[in-house]
Amino acid sequence: MREIVVNSNEAGQRLDKLLGKYLNLAGKGFLYKMMRKKNITLNGKKCDGSEKLSEGDQIKLFLAEETIEKFSEVKVQKVKKTKLDILYQDEHILLINKPSGMLSQKAKETDESLVEYLIDYLLDTHALTKEDLRSFRPSVCNRLDRNTSGIVAAGKSLAGLQMLSALFKDRTLHKYYLAAVSGEVGECQTINGFLVKDERANQVRILKQEEAGCAPVCTRYEPLLYKNGCTLLKVELITGRTHQIRAHLASIGHPIVGDYKYGKETVNAEAKRLYQVRSQMLHSYELVFPKLSEPFACLSGKSFTAPYPVEFKRIFGDF
Repeated sequence: MREIVVNSNEAGQRLDKLLGKYLNLAGKGFLYKMMRKKNITLNGKKCDGSEKLSEGDQIKLFLAEETIEKFSEVKVQKVKKTKLDILYQDEHILLINKPSGMLSQKAKETDESLVEYLIDYLLDTHALTKEDLRSFRPSVCNRLDRNTSGIVAAGKSLAGLQMLSALFKDRTLHKYYLAAVSGEVGECQTINGFLVKDERANQVRILKQEEAGCAPVCTRYEPLLYKNGCTLLKVELITGRTHQIRAHLASIGHPIVGDYKYGKETVNAEAKRLYQVRSQMLHSYELVFPKLSEPFACLSGKSFTAPYPVEFKRIFGDF
Protein backbone atom coordinates (compact mmCIF):
# COMPACT_ATOMS: atom_id res chain seq x y z
CA MET A 1 0.00 0.00 0.00
CA ARG A 2 1.17 3.51 -0.78
CA GLU A 3 -0.29 6.73 0.56
CA ILE A 4 -0.22 10.06 -1.25
CA VAL A 5 -0.90 13.20 0.78
CA VAL A 6 -2.04 15.96 -1.57
CA ASN A 7 0.26 19.00 -1.44
CA SER A 8 -0.22 22.57 -2.65
CA ASN A 9 1.03 21.73 -6.16
CA GLU A 10 -1.53 18.94 -6.47
CA ALA A 11 -4.59 20.59 -4.91
CA GLY A 12 -7.37 22.03 -7.06
CA GLN A 13 -7.35 19.31 -9.72
CA ARG A 14 -9.54 16.25 -10.20
CA LEU A 15 -8.47 12.99 -8.61
CA ASP A 16 -8.39 11.12 -11.93
CA LYS A 17 -6.08 13.77 -13.39
CA LEU A 18 -3.61 13.39 -10.52
CA LEU A 19 -3.75 9.59 -10.72
CA GLY A 20 -3.06 9.83 -14.46
CA LYS A 21 0.13 11.74 -13.67
CA TYR A 22 1.20 9.52 -10.78
CA LEU A 23 0.49 6.24 -12.59
CA ASN A 24 1.32 7.66 -15.99
CA LEU A 25 1.83 4.31 -17.73
CA ALA A 26 -1.54 2.92 -16.63
CA GLY A 27 -4.60 3.25 -18.82
CA LYS A 28 -7.64 5.19 -17.66
CA GLY A 29 -9.67 2.00 -17.61
CA PHE A 30 -7.30 0.45 -15.09
CA LEU A 31 -7.50 3.51 -12.81
CA TYR A 32 -11.32 3.61 -12.86
CA LYS A 33 -11.48 -0.14 -12.23
CA MET A 34 -9.18 0.21 -9.19
CA MET A 35 -11.41 3.00 -7.82
CA ARG A 36 -14.56 0.94 -8.33
CA LYS A 37 -12.99 -1.98 -6.46
CA LYS A 38 -11.78 0.38 -3.68
CA ASN A 39 -8.16 -0.47 -4.44
CA ILE A 40 -7.76 3.30 -4.70
CA THR A 41 -9.51 5.38 -2.05
CA LEU A 42 -9.76 9.06 -1.16
CA ASN A 43 -9.79 9.97 2.54
CA GLY A 44 -10.69 6.37 3.37
CA LYS A 45 -13.78 6.34 1.14
CA LYS A 46 -14.74 4.99 -2.25
CA CYS A 47 -14.13 7.49 -5.07
CA ASP A 48 -14.88 7.78 -8.78
CA GLY A 49 -12.13 10.17 -9.93
CA SER A 50 -14.27 13.28 -10.37
CA GLU A 51 -13.50 14.58 -6.88
CA LYS A 52 -11.68 17.90 -6.67
CA LEU A 53 -8.64 17.58 -4.44
CA SER A 54 -7.73 19.78 -1.48
CA GLU A 55 -4.38 20.12 0.24
CA GLY A 56 -4.03 17.41 2.88
CA ASP A 57 -6.36 14.91 1.19
CA GLN A 58 -5.17 11.30 1.55
CA ILE A 59 -5.11 8.98 -1.46
CA LYS A 60 -4.35 5.33 -0.73
CA LEU A 61 -3.21 2.90 -3.39
CA PHE A 62 -3.90 -0.68 -2.23
CA LEU A 63 -1.62 -2.02 -4.93
CA ALA A 64 1.58 -4.07 -4.86
CA GLU A 65 4.74 -2.00 -5.04
CA GLU A 66 5.66 -3.91 -8.20
CA THR A 67 2.40 -2.78 -9.81
CA ILE A 68 2.92 0.84 -8.78
CA GLU A 69 6.47 0.83 -10.14
CA LYS A 70 5.32 -0.89 -13.34
CA PHE A 71 2.78 1.85 -14.04
CA SER A 72 4.83 4.79 -12.78
CA GLU A 73 7.73 6.38 -14.61
CA VAL A 74 9.38 9.69 -13.69
CA LYS A 75 11.25 11.08 -16.68
CA VAL A 76 14.17 13.39 -15.95
CA GLN A 77 16.17 14.23 -19.04
CA LYS A 78 19.90 14.28 -18.44
CA VAL A 79 21.26 17.61 -19.71
CA LYS A 80 24.59 19.38 -19.73
CA LYS A 81 25.08 21.53 -16.65
CA THR A 82 24.06 25.05 -17.60
CA LYS A 83 24.28 28.08 -15.32
CA LEU A 84 21.05 30.07 -15.42
CA ASP A 85 21.02 33.86 -15.12
CA ILE A 86 18.24 34.11 -12.53
CA LEU A 87 16.92 37.64 -12.11
CA TYR A 88 14.37 36.83 -9.40
CA GLN A 89 12.93 33.84 -7.61
CA ASP A 90 10.65 33.04 -4.71
CA GLU A 91 8.74 29.92 -3.71
CA HIS A 92 6.35 30.29 -6.65
CA ILE A 93 8.12 31.82 -9.68
CA LEU A 94 11.47 32.44 -11.35
CA LEU A 95 12.46 35.11 -13.86
CA ILE A 96 15.38 34.03 -16.03
CA ASN A 97 17.50 35.99 -18.50
CA LYS A 98 17.62 33.57 -21.43
CA PRO A 99 20.64 33.92 -23.71
CA SER A 100 20.33 34.00 -27.48
CA GLY A 101 20.70 30.51 -28.92
CA MET A 102 18.78 28.68 -26.18
CA LEU A 103 15.37 27.13 -26.83
CA SER A 104 12.58 28.17 -24.46
CA GLN A 105 10.88 24.80 -24.90
CA LYS A 106 12.09 21.83 -26.87
CA ALA A 107 10.76 21.22 -30.35
CA LYS A 108 11.67 17.53 -30.47
CA GLU A 109 12.31 14.84 -27.86
CA THR A 110 16.10 15.02 -28.00
CA ASP A 111 16.29 18.83 -27.61
CA GLU A 112 17.61 20.52 -24.50
CA SER A 113 15.75 23.69 -23.59
CA LEU A 114 15.35 26.18 -20.78
CA VAL A 115 12.64 23.94 -19.28
CA GLU A 116 15.07 21.03 -18.87
CA TYR A 117 17.80 23.31 -17.49
CA LEU A 118 15.27 24.76 -15.04
CA ILE A 119 14.23 21.34 -13.74
CA ASP A 120 17.88 20.32 -13.43
CA TYR A 121 18.60 23.50 -11.43
CA LEU A 122 15.63 22.95 -9.10
CA LEU A 123 16.66 19.34 -8.48
CA ASP A 124 20.27 20.38 -7.79
CA THR A 125 19.19 23.07 -5.30
CA HIS A 126 16.70 20.69 -3.62
CA ALA A 127 13.80 23.04 -4.39
CA LEU A 128 12.27 20.05 -6.18
CA THR A 129 12.53 16.28 -5.77
CA LYS A 130 12.20 13.56 -8.34
CA GLU A 131 9.10 12.41 -6.45
CA ASP A 132 7.54 15.87 -6.94
CA LEU A 133 7.84 15.38 -10.70
CA ARG A 134 5.31 12.56 -10.53
CA SER A 135 2.50 15.11 -10.25
CA PHE A 136 3.94 18.53 -11.18
CA ARG A 137 6.57 19.76 -13.61
CA PRO A 138 7.77 23.37 -13.47
CA SER A 139 7.66 25.11 -16.83
CA VAL A 140 8.07 28.42 -18.62
CA CYS A 141 5.01 30.62 -19.18
CA ASN A 142 6.23 32.68 -22.13
CA ARG A 143 8.34 31.59 -25.08
CA LEU A 144 11.03 33.58 -26.82
CA ASP A 145 12.44 32.62 -30.21
CA ARG A 146 15.68 30.66 -29.92
CA ASN A 147 17.75 33.68 -31.01
CA THR A 148 15.83 36.26 -28.95
CA SER A 149 17.34 36.92 -25.54
CA GLY A 150 15.82 38.20 -22.33
CA ILE A 151 13.28 37.57 -19.61
CA VAL A 152 11.42 34.27 -19.48
CA ALA A 153 8.98 33.74 -16.61
CA ALA A 154 8.65 30.26 -15.13
CA GLY A 155 6.31 28.68 -12.60
CA LYS A 156 8.11 27.01 -9.71
CA SER A 157 4.82 25.93 -8.10
CA LEU A 158 1.42 25.14 -9.57
CA ALA A 159 0.04 28.37 -8.08
CA GLY A 160 2.89 30.35 -9.64
CA LEU A 161 2.44 28.67 -13.00
CA GLN A 162 -1.29 29.37 -13.00
CA MET A 163 -0.83 33.00 -11.92
CA LEU A 164 1.76 33.76 -14.61
CA SER A 165 -0.23 31.96 -17.32
CA ALA A 166 -3.31 34.02 -16.44
CA LEU A 167 -1.36 37.29 -16.56
CA PHE A 168 0.13 36.49 -19.96
CA LYS A 169 -3.27 35.42 -21.27
CA ASP A 170 -5.12 38.56 -20.18
CA ARG A 171 -2.11 40.79 -21.05
CA THR A 172 -1.96 42.53 -17.68
CA LEU A 173 1.73 41.62 -17.36
CA HIS A 174 3.38 44.31 -19.47
CA LYS A 175 6.30 43.21 -21.67
CA TYR A 176 8.90 45.55 -23.12
CA TYR A 177 11.69 44.72 -25.56
CA LEU A 178 14.84 46.41 -26.82
CA ALA A 179 15.35 46.15 -30.57
CA ALA A 180 18.17 47.44 -32.74
CA VAL A 181 16.71 48.22 -36.18
CA SER A 182 18.15 49.36 -39.47
CA GLY A 183 17.76 53.06 -40.32
CA GLU A 184 16.60 56.07 -38.35
CA VAL A 185 13.23 56.01 -36.60
CA GLY A 186 12.21 59.50 -35.57
CA GLU A 187 9.09 59.23 -33.42
CA CYS A 188 6.98 57.05 -31.17
CA GLN A 189 4.31 55.13 -33.01
CA THR A 190 1.69 52.42 -32.61
CA ILE A 191 1.41 50.22 -35.67
CA ASN A 192 -1.38 47.82 -36.55
CA GLY A 193 -1.85 45.11 -39.11
CA PHE A 194 -2.82 41.49 -39.65
CA LEU A 195 -0.46 38.55 -39.28
CA VAL A 196 -0.71 35.31 -41.22
CA LYS A 197 1.59 32.36 -40.52
CA ASP A 198 3.09 29.86 -42.92
CA GLU A 199 3.43 26.82 -40.64
CA ARG A 200 5.61 24.86 -43.07
CA ALA A 201 8.17 27.65 -43.42
CA ASN A 202 7.77 28.83 -39.79
CA GLN A 203 7.48 32.35 -41.14
CA VAL A 204 4.83 35.07 -40.95
CA ARG A 205 3.65 37.95 -43.14
CA ILE A 206 2.12 41.25 -42.10
CA LEU A 207 -0.92 42.38 -44.09
CA LYS A 208 -2.61 45.77 -44.16
CA GLN A 209 -6.05 44.31 -44.85
CA GLU A 210 -7.72 41.44 -43.03
CA GLU A 211 -7.83 38.09 -44.80
CA ALA A 212 -9.05 34.62 -43.85
CA GLY A 213 -6.78 32.91 -41.34
CA CYS A 214 -4.98 36.04 -40.17
CA ALA A 215 -4.87 37.59 -36.70
CA PRO A 216 -4.79 41.29 -35.75
CA VAL A 217 -1.49 42.57 -34.36
CA CYS A 218 -0.54 45.78 -32.59
CA THR A 219 2.98 46.93 -31.74
CA ARG A 220 4.03 50.13 -30.00
CA TYR A 221 7.59 51.50 -30.14
CA GLU A 222 9.63 54.41 -28.86
CA PRO A 223 13.03 55.41 -30.34
CA LEU A 224 15.69 55.76 -27.66
CA LEU A 225 18.90 56.35 -29.60
CA TYR A 226 20.22 56.60 -33.17
CA LYS A 227 23.83 55.67 -33.84
CA ASN A 228 25.90 53.95 -36.54
CA GLY A 229 22.95 53.74 -38.91
CA CYS A 230 20.77 51.94 -36.38
CA THR A 231 17.97 52.98 -34.04
CA LEU A 232 17.51 51.50 -30.60
CA LEU A 233 13.80 51.01 -29.96
CA LYS A 234 11.85 50.24 -26.82
CA VAL A 235 9.01 48.03 -28.03
CA GLU A 236 5.79 47.13 -26.24
CA LEU A 237 3.81 44.13 -27.38
CA ILE A 238 0.13 45.01 -27.33
CA THR A 239 -0.71 41.64 -28.89
CA GLY A 240 1.65 38.68 -28.76
CA ARG A 241 1.93 36.66 -31.95
CA THR A 242 4.65 34.47 -33.43
CA HIS A 243 7.55 36.62 -34.73
CA GLN A 244 5.32 39.69 -34.33
CA ILE A 245 7.99 42.28 -33.51
CA ARG A 246 10.42 40.98 -36.11
CA ALA A 247 7.91 40.86 -38.96
CA HIS A 248 6.07 44.04 -38.00
CA LEU A 249 9.20 46.19 -37.88
CA ALA A 250 10.46 44.69 -41.14
CA SER A 251 7.12 45.50 -42.77
CA ILE A 252 7.62 49.24 -42.14
CA GLY A 253 11.17 49.22 -43.54
CA HIS A 254 13.08 48.95 -40.26
CA PRO A 255 14.07 45.28 -39.86
CA ILE A 256 15.91 44.12 -36.78
CA VAL A 257 19.67 44.02 -37.19
CA GLY A 258 20.95 40.44 -37.37
CA ASP A 259 17.56 38.96 -38.27
CA TYR A 260 18.30 36.45 -41.03
CA LYS A 261 14.65 35.59 -41.62
CA TYR A 262 13.05 39.04 -41.90
CA GLY A 263 16.05 41.35 -42.16
CA LYS A 264 18.31 42.77 -44.87
CA GLU A 265 21.27 40.70 -45.99
CA THR A 266 23.56 43.71 -46.49
CA VAL A 267 22.72 45.17 -43.07
CA ASN A 268 23.28 41.83 -41.35
CA ALA A 269 26.61 41.27 -43.10
CA GLU A 270 27.84 44.74 -42.07
CA ALA A 271 26.70 44.26 -38.46
CA LYS A 272 28.47 40.92 -38.30
CA ARG A 273 31.70 42.41 -39.70
CA LEU A 274 31.74 45.53 -37.53
CA TYR A 275 30.03 44.45 -34.31
CA GLN A 276 30.15 40.63 -34.28
CA VAL A 277 26.34 40.44 -34.44
CA ARG A 278 25.35 36.86 -35.25
CA SER A 279 21.65 36.78 -34.33
CA GLN A 280 18.68 39.12 -34.19
CA MET A 281 19.16 42.05 -31.82
CA LEU A 282 15.88 41.63 -30.00
CA HIS A 283 15.92 41.43 -26.21
CA SER A 284 13.01 40.90 -23.80
CA TYR A 285 14.09 43.69 -21.49
CA GLU A 286 11.40 44.39 -18.90
CA LEU A 287 8.37 42.85 -17.19
CA VAL A 288 5.99 45.00 -15.13
CA PHE A 289 3.53 43.22 -12.84
CA PRO A 290 -0.01 44.50 -12.17
CA LYS A 291 -1.55 44.69 -8.71
CA LEU A 292 -1.82 41.17 -7.29
CA SER A 293 -3.41 39.58 -4.23
CA GLU A 294 -1.79 37.10 -1.85
CA PRO A 295 0.28 35.03 -2.10
CA PHE A 296 1.71 37.22 -4.87
CA ALA A 297 1.12 40.68 -3.39
CA CYS A 298 4.89 41.17 -3.01
CA LEU A 299 5.10 41.36 -6.83
CA SER A 300 2.43 44.07 -7.18
CA GLY A 301 3.63 46.90 -9.42
CA LYS A 302 7.18 45.59 -9.49
CA SER A 303 9.37 45.94 -12.55
CA PHE A 304 12.17 43.53 -13.48
CA THR A 305 14.81 44.16 -16.14
CA ALA A 306 17.33 41.89 -17.82
CA PRO A 307 20.84 43.15 -18.71
CA TYR A 308 21.13 43.47 -22.48
CA PRO A 309 23.67 41.49 -24.56
CA VAL A 310 27.09 43.00 -25.31
CA GLU A 311 26.24 43.45 -29.01
CA PHE A 312 23.93 46.34 -28.10
CA LYS A 313 26.81 48.09 -26.37
CA ARG A 314 29.08 47.59 -29.39
CA ILE A 315 26.67 49.52 -31.61
CA PHE A 316 25.19 52.09 -29.23
CA GLY A 317 27.78 52.38 -26.45
CA ASP A 318 26.48 52.89 -22.90
CA PHE A 319 22.82 53.91 -22.72
